[in-house]
Amino acid sequence: MKHDYLWDGSGEPDPEIQKLERLLTPLGYNRPAPDFSEAVPERRSRARFPWFLAVWRPAVMAPAFAGMVLVILAAWWGWQSRAAYDVVVLNGTPRVGWAHPDKTGRLSEGQWLETDKSSRARINIGDIGQVEVEPNTRIGLMRARSAEHRLSLQRGVMHALIWAPPGQFFVNTPSAVAIDLGCAYTLEVDENGAGFLRVTSGWVAFDRAGRESFVPAGAVCAMRPGIGPGTPCRGDTSPSFSAALARIDFPSEDRGALSEALQTVLSQAGKKDAFTLWHLLFRVGEEERVTVFERLAALVPPPDGVTRAGILSLNRPMLDLWWNALGLGDTGWWRIWERPWPASK
Repeated sequence: MKHDYLWDGSGEPDPEIQKLERLLTPLGYNRPAPDFSEAVPERRSRARFPWFLAVWRPAVMAPAFAGMVLVILAAWWGWQSRAAYDVVVLNGTPRVGWAHPDKTGRLSEGQWLETDKSSRARINIGDIGQVEVEPNTRIGLMRARSAEHRLSLQRGVMHALIWAPPGQFFVNTPSAVAIDLGCAYTLEVDENGAGFLRVTSGWVAFDRAGRESFVPAGAVCAMRPGIGPGTPCRGDTSPSFSAALARIDFPSEDRGALSEALQTVLSQAGKKDAFTLWHLLFRVGEEERVTVFERLAALVPPPDGVTRAGILSLNRPMLDLWWNALGLGDTGWWRIWERPWPASK
């Protein structure tokens, strides 16, 4: 290559190249190169190099190199797909990661947003919804993918408004996981990890290791660490009804007290509380299940195909049919995402 300064020193030099040469000149090696001809004779090195490697080596290295490129591209793509969420400061100076943004910030996977007693913020969950974070709250971003948006609420209060398809937005808590089914709700967790869920529109599923609660609009559901979600009930139910339900869900008393609590719930339950009794079929023992069945049957008679024996053995298809008769929607769309229920006995 003629008239190329980098190649043969001819042509017009680039000023930046000349500057670089001047900087590197003091570091130049000014001794003669060592002679390796005797240590590694050319004839011996050629004799030890099998002729077939000249063909075999490219044949092996090419796929290996291609595989390495694919791994790098996959890692790059995975990193790129971890979208951070926009955070909007509503009041005070919430902390996002290690920063205290004035107006807006970015919450990445593995980072936490924390508010003090005078701070509030809003997290924009991609293009599927938003979460408002109240004071004294710690909430983190666990996963941000197109089909899975997952937060972790360790303490405090959050309000979610989600318009994504069911089963894409999750909130982990120390007691249970809230699974959005297209809704608006409030989730609260205290310092001990206990708390409650209040749904204002749509549905939320509450789950811990197969213990599930389906919470419709206007209902609330308590939760406790080590136990999971309680039985959902109407948000405007009486204090005595709620207290009795809590004693059933999170027992700390003798069997006699639990029996009394169950009688309180069953005696006060009306037709609007049928979904609560339906959940209690899973929560109580075999003897108490008979009493729950009879009260639920008095409020909403079992439809065709539902038998007493089937319900008492927790037959899933029959339980689904009875749920559909409550007027709260069809269970068929739950099956898209939910885990298998306990096997029928």
